[in-house]
Amino acid sequence: MGAETADTAGGTARATYDEHADWYNEFMSAAGPGEYIRRVHAALEDLLGPGEGTCLDVCCGTGAHAPALAGLGWTPVGVDLSGGQLRHAVRRLPVVRADATALPFADASLPAAACVLAHTDVPDYAAVLREVARVLRPGGRFVHLGVHPCYIGAFADWSERPRVIVDERYEDRSRTYDAWNPAGVRARVGAWHLPLADLLNATTAAGLRLVRTVEAGPGGIPDLFGFLAVKA
Repeated sequence: MGAETADTAGGTARATYDEHADWYNEFMSAAGPGEYIRRVHAALEDLLGPGEGTCLDVCCGTGAHAPALAGLGWTPVGVDLSGGQLRHAVRRLPVVRADATALPFADASLPAAACVLAHTDVPDYAAVLREVARVLRPGGRFVHLGVHPCYIGAFADWSERPRVIVDERYEDRSRTYDAWNPAGVRARVGAWHLPLADLLNATTAAGLRLVRTVEAGPGGIPDLFGFLAVKA
């Protein structure tokens, strides 16, 4: 997951994940990729496909997804706001510290980009999508892969699997720390919810053309949602 959320204390901006960076790196790598991350990377590989040249890992966090990108032939380059996360990411890919809403790359300069498990970490994902579209070449590929907007969030209770209870908070787009799992990432760093329609409309409004979508999850209820889009 990414680390683009910026809190401000005493007039100084800091990335929300900074104070959790070591924990999160351990969380992602303590027992290898784990079944969930294997599913994430399988979906990423399926959507992005093989290629050459730079693939920008937007909100790269600790760089946990770089091996999947490199395995497809791409050269991953990461961007994230969290210096704490980038301390770990630099061992896995070249990185630059920057806000995803102001990417330090020229217009139409990159052949591919991906944002994996990070869209709930930014308050304005539509602005991130606009920046991705700006830096992609015409025909460039972009893969979004994140928690499923319809089934993962403060509004969704997974404590009685396989039943998932969804309540009226689905329409709440504000940041929250509410979570059915008090030991998870959301309870530590919070999350913004982006309803499915908002996500897809922001993508097309940015000038990205949807090519295909995927849903994945155990037990018949998807916990992942992703899509491949191309620069128009």
